[in-house]
Amino acid sequence: MSSPKISLEDVTIRFTERGGAGEITAVQHATLTVNEGEFVCIVGPSGCGKTTVLRAIANLQPISSGKVQVLRADAKRPATAMVFQGAAVFPWMTVLENVSYGLRTRGVPYAQQIAIAREWIARVKLERFAEAYPHQLSGGMQQRVGLARAFAYNAEVLLMDEPFGALDAQTRLILQDTLLELWQASGSTVVFVTHSIDEALTLADRILVMSARPGRILSDERVRLPRPREAVALRSDPQYGALFGKLWALLREQVA
Repeated sequence: MSSPKISLEDVTIRFTERGGAGEITAVQHATLTVNEGEFVCIVGPSGCGKTTVLRAIANLQPISSGKVQVLRADAKRPATAMVFQGAAVFPWMTVLENVSYGLRTRGVPYAQQIAIAREWIARVKLERFAEAYPHQLSGGMQQRVGLARAFAYNAEVLLMDEPFGALDAQTRLILQDTLLELWQASGSTVVFVTHSIDEALTLADRILVMSARPGRILSDERVRLPRPREAVALRSDPQYGALFGKLWALLREQVA
């Protein structure tokens, strides 16, 4: 049985309104556990606090009450790495420089930086573009660079905030398959925020459903679809349709 990797215990997060007029409760009494090596998706309506929860796990967002823990297994590895909604690549750096950037900040020797970066660039099928700059790449290719950089950094937990949300449908499907391949090769723990039930079902071991603001965990649904998964083929599985219907029933009132 896998050991817990991330835990939130009764977490509430409040923001002060502009001008100090009052407080907004973004997340209320959220409790969840993510196990070592799991791929967990968080879905919910816009403004429900999904990204706020992700930022709290990354220690980028102070909490008002409760407890957030990322249980470290290796003090030499970073605790978390984050992939944002946009590609968030440095425009003045080549693909190789972008992918090796996190390793450079960790003080990894130069030769090792380059070897690791080239390995992950190959895994996202951008070998021919290692010396290219972001403006020479499509949006989907830039997001591949972001994925390669995050996995090359070798953090224990990978946090992903709707990384494919701005991409066209076809590119999104391809990158979902790419992400699954990278995750299965790395063994990392992943928490992935998305608005898309389809995307969550394609990727996740478990799906956490959040309520409208203030965000609470409404349901924790296990996805028993077999792995390895392929985004398009998965949609013909009867279990897929049944679980989609269950999740939409939970979300529909919250979205409304």
